[in-house]
Amino acid sequence: MRCLWMASAMGVALAAASCGDSAPVSPGVTNAANPPAVTAAPVVSKPAAVVAEPADSNPNVVFGPIIVEHQIEMTAQHEGIVEKIFVDAPARVKAGTLLAKMDDRQVEANLEAARAKTRSIAADLKNWQAEAQVLEADYGRAKQLWDSGLISQEQLEHAKYKAESDKWDIQRVQETLNTAKHEELALELEAEKSKVIAPFDGLIARRYVREGQNVAKGDRLFWVTAEGPLLMRFTLPEKMFGQVRAGQAFDVISADIPGEKHTARVKEISPVVDPASGTFEVLVEFVGERGAFRPGMTAEVQLATRQ
Repeated sequence: MRCLWMASAMGVALAAASCGDSAPVSPGVTNAANPPAVTAAPVVSKPAAVVAEPADSNPNVVFGPIIVEHQIEMTAQHEGIVEKIFVDAPARVKAGTLLAKMDDRQVEANLEAARAKTRSIAADLKNWQAEAQVLEADYGRAKQLWDSGLISQEQLEHAKYKAESDKWDIQRVQETLNTAKHEELALELEAEKSKVIAPFDGLIARRYVREGQNVAKGDRLFWVTAEGPLLMRFTLPEKMFGQVRAGQAFDVISADIPGEKHTARVKEISPVVDPASGTFEVLVEFVGERGAFRPGMTAEVQLATRQ
């Protein structure tokens, strides 16, 4: 029995040793799907100038977007419903053109009430002014009677104070009329805000709303952009400060418009160097016809062309 027990113990020991010498087991492979990649939300660019930087391969060339001075996103001046849209992209408009109109019935009703109030106060003022003339005449007659000894001093002073009191009433009504006129003017300005008017000659690049849409104050309505003059704004390293002068001409080309070359002259030069980046800003303006170039396109300014 003892021998049988010892044999069993040795068998267990050998099995344990055999397990210890085996190769390590590789971790199991899961069949779970890989987590989906997170896609960044698209960035909506605004019609603003982006500063161009000199190309690393050629320090005499800078790239950047073509911009214009007048470019604006028109927004709603107050909340309400878009009643009518008169123009749509890509229409060309003149300054003062009515682009759209908001529902202004409530504002117009308030304006008519304010105008009626103004007319009523103006009529009261005329009534007070007429009464003042009567009281002034009564005071004049009272003075004559007092000079003749026909009335007492008390009666004369009563006529005098009554005429003076009426003058103060006229001043009070005049101030009330002025207040009413200012309220009327404020409502007229509010009514004007219901009209969306082009601020300058240009192009309707985008329309963001539709007729019948309820908008809040500050919501975008139209993107209006001028078509010229074309500009480019870029920065240069401070070592070039003093090498660029106002009126200096450069050639401008675009890889997207082969065979077309334009001239741009320096319009503005920053008088200071940005200490953080060691650069200064330059603004150039296209001269002559713009050809196929349009705001928003990327162009190349060849700095060494006409040095």
